[in-house]
Amino acid sequence: VGWFGFNGGSALAADGTAAMAITVTHISAASASLSWAAWEKFKFGRASLVGIVTGTIAGLASITPASGFVGPVAALVIGGIAGVLCQEAVVLLRTKTRIDDTLDVFAVHGVGGIFGTVMIAVFGQGAWVAQIGALLIVGLYTLAGTWLLARLAAMVFPMRVDVEAETNGLDLSVHGERAYDLAS
Repeated sequence: VGWFGFNGGSALAADGTAAMAITVTHISAASASLSWAAWEKFKFGRASLVGIVTGTIAGLASITPASGFVGPVAALVIGGIAGVLCQEAVVLLRTKTRIDDTLDVFAVHGVGGIFGTVMIAVFGQGAWVAQIGALLIVGLYTLAGTWLLARLAAMVFPMRVDVEAETNGLDLSVHGERAYDLAS
């Protein structure tokens, strides 16, 4: 519900623009959840509830930059592509990098947001140079800031847990108990 308020509220008025932003937000979320599930079924033989929910988030993240600039058909396309694109980003980041991306945040929110920003130019409401230029500037700034903060944090505490703590789970390693003891 909050995402609808966020995207609709970006219009700064309770008018047709806000209503359209809320509408396209819903369409993109639904489209992405379905395309994620269909792609998951195609690739792995079954769709999962976690996948459907993650697909919904991919659709929300992808439509956010474009919600004030596109109509329902564009939202359907953006969500449909985002469900597959973000799922492939999840698989790629999990298998090809050593990055521990809890909840696949970058693969879903980052890739989805970048995709949605480019889609503004695709659907005619923005200029290619402006969209790509803004992505590059923000991306480089974010990369530099994140790198600097990670290096500073690494001087204070380790950035990864040891293999035993990761195998046992952080709830047990840090707190001495399991969060979800389903055996009792």
